Amino acid sequence: MSNGFSSLIQADLAALTGAAQNMANSSAQTIAAANQYGAHDAQPAFSFAQSMQSAIDKVNTQDVEAGQKMADVDSGKSDDLVGAMLSSQEASLSFSMLMQVRNKVMGGLDELIKLPL
Repeated sequence: MSNGFSSLIQADLAALTGAAQNMANSSAQTIAAANQYGAHDAQPAFSFAQSMQSAIDKVNTQDVEAGQKMADVDSGKSDDLVGAMLSSQEASLSFSMLMQVRNKVMGGLDELIKLPL
């Protein structure tokens, strides 16, 4: 029975590897074509790490801006209490969403690690 699962997993792995290779080849062709037509700063293929870093930077920026707005309201420099509260809630929701994505990714990674081969 485990031999059947092993062969299915190997077949899936081969299919995924082939798909990843096709994506890498098409990405390289796209970059080469973009460079040929003058786009010298074309981005390489999708990177999960870069996407997560970008999301973390955006959430951090929102938090800093919300904190600055709240500080301005507290010190009397601004009277936009509603805007400051909305910014604060928006930053809080963004952080909560980022933590949920992180937890889902870590849960998926744990599932992959526990997967018997």
